[in-house]
Amino acid sequence: MPYVDVMIHYVWSTKNRQPILTDEIRQSLFAHIKENAKRKNIYLDKVNGWTDHVHCLVSLRTGQTIDKIAQMIKGESSYWFNHFSGFEDTALDWQDEYFAVSVSKSMLEKIQRYIDNQENHHKSKTYEDEMTEFSKKYGFELYKKGEKKSDDKARKT
Repeated sequence: MPYVDVMIHYVWSTKNRQPILTDEIRQSLFAHIKENAKRKNIYLDKVNGWTDHVHCLVSLRTGQTIDKIAQMIKGESSYWFNHFSGFEDTALDWQDEYFAVSVSKSMLEKIQRYIDNQENHHKSKTYEDEMTEFSKKYGFELYKKGEKKSDDKARKT
């Protein structure tokens, strides 16, 4: 039996970074994401976020890919929210892009605390500031809508 231990930190935003994830919506949405992940055999260690984005810490299992997990969590959560959540006055759409980076064992607790502390973190920093820091730290370029990429290897957020 294979042994796989790959932790992935995902971040994605609401469509056009609309700040629609109120405290009440986040609580309901994140509880649903946790339950859905469990049903789909996705090991979701952490989920949290702020008014315009979500952070998830996921342990990939054999046969799971980074892209497939992102699709399963993002796609199902927006469908559930828009059809069954009871928040009829709010529509939820996610940006197509997402950020995903592996997390080493030595950094796991730090990333867990970072995800848990989103509310305090975003009292002084916007999502855009956060992603700019990530792009510098992890070496990828951020693109705004309509910008042309400098090479085919660039990754989107």
